[in-house]
Amino acid sequence: MIIQLGTEQDIDHWMNLVEKVRDSFPGLETEEALNEHRNIVLDFMNRNSAICAKEKGKIVGILLFSNENSELCFLAVAAEYRRRHIAEKMLSYMFTKLDSSKDIFVTTYRDGVPEGIAARAFYKRMGFVEGKLTEEFGSPVQEFVLKR
Repeated sequence: MIIQLGTEQDIDHWMNLVEKVRDSFPGLETEEALNEHRNIVLDFMNRNSAICAKEKGKIVGILLFSNENSELCFLAVAAEYRRRHIAEKMLSYMFTKLDSSKDIFVTTYRDGVPEGIAARAFYKRMGFVEGKLTEEFGSPVQEFVLKR
């Protein structure tokens, strides 16, 4: 398993994984939204803020982060590769790229939403604590904070 920064050469394989997990993320319902997301990913790649996990050359995990906002923006692992600590490895790699004096933020589904059970448990296990309730893409979410 290789954890590395994603580059423009990875975009097609990256988006293949996004298409497989899109039902778990609000805001990716339409082809137009996917095309917009592709452009966002390319922007993150150009800013060295896109991390991918590769197994035998295949992208099996993806992560976008914002250095400016000290924020984890997107995290997904292919279903058949889950429970192998890939998300944890990508998060650890991200930590090396962020200012260690700043708290890190992420949003996920609110408590009680089935799609958010695994993500909420993962973030708590990684040391994030529940924060304010908010909304993204018309979906009710909750912020989690990792105090540094």
